[in-house]
Amino acid sequence: MCNSYCRAQPPQPPPEGTDALTVQPRVVIVGAGIVGCALSDELTARGWTDVTVLEQGPLFATGGSSSHAPGLVFQTNSSRTMTEFASYTVRKYSALTLDGQWCFQQLGGLEVATTPERLAELTRKHGLAASWGVPGALLDPGQCVALHPLLDRDRILGGFHVPTDGLAKAVRAGEAQARRAIGRGARFMAHHTVTGIGSANGRVTAVVTDQGSFPADVVVSCAGFWGPRIGRMAGLAVPLVPLAHQYARTSPVPALAGCNTGELEASKPILRHQDRDLYYREHGDRIGIGSYAHRPMPVDLGEVPAPGGPVMPSMLPFTKEDFEQPWADSQALLPALARARVDEGFNGIFSFTPDGFPLLGEAPELRGFWVAEAVWVTHSAGVARAMAQWLVEGTPRTDVHECDLNRFEPGQLAPAYVHRRGCQNFVEVYDIIHPLQPMEDPRPLRVSPFHARQRDLGAFFLEASGWERPHWYEANQALPEVAGIPGRGAWASRYWSPIAGAEALATRERVAMYDMTALKRLEVTGPGAQAFLQYLTTNQLDKPVGSVTYTLLLDETGGVRSDLTVARLGPGRGCGERWQLGANGNLDLDWLIRRLPSDGSVQVRDTTAGTCCIGLWGPLARDLVQPLTDADFSHQGFGYFRAKQAYLGNVPVTAMRLSYVGELGWELYTTADNGQKLWDTLWEAGQSLGIVAAGRSAFNSLRLEKGYRSWGTDLTAEHNPYEAGLGFAVRMDKGDFLGRDALLGTTEETVARRLVCLLLDDPRAVVMGKEPVYADGAPAGYVTSAAYGYSIGASIAYAWLPRAAADPGRRVEVEYFGERLPATVTQEPLFDPKMARIRR
Repeated sequence: MCNSYCRAQPPQPPPEGTDALTVQPRVVIVGAGIVGCALSDELTARGWTDVTVLEQGPLFATGGSSSHAPGLVFQTNSSRTMTEFASYTVRKYSALTLDGQWCFQQLGGLEVATTPERLAELTRKHGLAASWGVPGALLDPGQCVALHPLLDRDRILGGFHVPTDGLAKAVRAGEAQARRAIGRGARFMAHHTVTGIGSANGRVTAVVTDQGSFPADVVVSCAGFWGPRIGRMAGLAVPLVPLAHQYARTSPVPALAGCNTGELEASKPILRHQDRDLYYREHGDRIGIGSYAHRPMPVDLGEVPAPGGPVMPSMLPFTKEDFEQPWADSQALLPALARARVDEGFNGIFSFTPDGFPLLGEAPELRGFWVAEAVWVTHSAGVARAMAQWLVEGTPRTDVHECDLNRFEPGQLAPAYVHRRGCQNFVEVYDIIHPLQPMEDPRPLRVSPFHARQRDLGAFFLEASGWERPHWYEANQALPEVAGIPGRGAWASRYWSPIAGAEALATRERVAMYDMTALKRLEVTGPGAQAFLQYLTTNQLDKPVGSVTYTLLLDETGGVRSDLTVARLGPGRGCGERWQLGANGNLDLDWLIRRLPSDGSVQVRDTTAGTCCIGLWGPLARDLVQPLTDADFSHQGFGYFRAKQAYLGNVPVTAMRLSYVGELGWELYTTADNGQKLWDTLWEAGQSLGIVAAGRSAFNSLRLEKGYRSWGTDLTAEHNPYEAGLGFAVRMDKGDFLGRDALLGTTEETVARRLVCLLLDDPRAVVMGKEPVYADGAPAGYVTSAAYGYSIGASIAYAWLPRAAADPGRRVEVEYFGERLPATVTQEPLFDPKMARIRR
């Protein structure tokens, strides 16, 4: 076979709304699986035509995961982003053909329930589909059998049907997209094994192969489960683990005789039996069965043969013993299989990450080196489009923070952590996962200096970004407020306790301590720090030392990348000033570092690990803290959104008068070595005031009563400040800042959608987030955050709605497990709208 693939096709015009760049970067894509092929198509369609795709194996059955993928595309996902990726994949591949052959059969997808728990989960999933705009329907057993006659009607309780799901022919779709890219100027090079990544001055310069070097301004690794090997050549840890997954084909099934003729392989919906970790598709008169119902089988890449040999490297020998129970379960669900046998099978390799999401983005320390890894066929075209937008336009139009390569904390990149979490994600791929459900191992990974004290108080811990975070404390079970906390439904009661409500009320009535250590803290110093932060943020930071400012990070389109609190603390080390940023996570650190001036006038440092924070809030907070210090903590001496250095007892602190719960109080920061002493000092001083330790569950309720947003949940880079109700944090008159031009002419009155507060009519109906919101009987938006408001005695939900349905007083419905719950759009904030409690 020749080493290039150059069959010319007529060039395709770029998508509407895109412009070809006048300067052509040299792009090298590593891997000609479906992701590499899709990316070459999306890039060349946008005018980047100097694209070379290098493949170590043959074209286009390369030997990777795409080559053996069964091609089932189920669109509905708890992630809006992943659903959008899948929906675009369906639209694009449905329109593709290769030499007259189909690339996608829109057969529909059917998920069946054999347990009441799964039936409830499918009802919830139907709500997710409505939230994300995917057409779907809940079916009774008879309707399921009408769609898929091989099902045993007596074994199923119902199903969820999406008519636009279907079957992708991965290799064929890859080649079809590659041909379009070739027609625009791209070239595909087979049998080129990458041996190195060239770089100079922190930028990629070339891809080195066993057959020569290819100069490059941009390199994108689309190498699938070989991604970690390519990443190491660029000095990048790619956190994925290759795992083998069983797939078998039956002998001919008599019930399918004559059903699938000609080029069509299937005529019935693709099928999932998630109660037994199984899925099914037709192969003519045979059934293909995929199974996750076996032990994790991690694969050592050193033992995988090179592509191009007699055996496809991604297809390992079938382990029959692992398929015995899945085969019995399959025969029970599909009785027609009793007249068939397992004819052939293999264990196919594909990729899992620690959190189950793909890995997209640019390496932090080698500019121009990008990855698009751990991407399944289901999401391939959508991922490729987002990557092409990111590269050509500077930012993807779809929110990708869940998938960003740089989302992980350093401890989450440990090989043992990646391996364990990847294997666990395999085990749980079809499990019913609660939104708050944490992984159990390895834990604990990161703990605050208060951890021992929290355990003594019976803290119930959940995990976020590796941090153990208390959600409530069993020591508060005896609080009198517990008895008055209303109950809630079974789903909302998981990972919840009425103790959380008592902690919220104690915060409103007395004083409480919250562990805020998991909040990402960044230190910005240097003579150029102020100008640097002024340009990257939306609010006015040119204020006196001791000022604290709430502000936003925007991208070039005006989308909100993050929200921050920025404190101007005074002189830093050497020249310039020191600023402390309260950020949302590692992506904020990455965003700032990538934009540092090249002259070294600004330094950014992550101080989170060496520091800790207690949020001390409640009407008695000043009564507690003032006797501990000679600093003035009065309202006149220490105003709202101010910061000062002080000693509380023997502990040096940076105190910031901020409140994310809507009560008087401070965020109190100190070094990690002083953390336990700070806890003990406050705890002892607060005993006479009825102090409680309070957790994240109470915190979330209190912040929603005040209407405080949570980035990544309530808003993302897909939303601008005015849509999200954050226009107050934008100062268009302060001078130029990143994203300013995109906001020109935009106001809260001109936006087409808004984030609004809903109050449910039934105060006992607590929803969890992502539920669809109906206006005039039709899906109109979706819930972001939700909680019971203990102070106001009502159930709260924040939701995105079109402007026409967003006015206070508007009646809407929230669908929760199939039930339409009446609700009203309500003026916010719900609690203390005049901010009197904070400013006293």
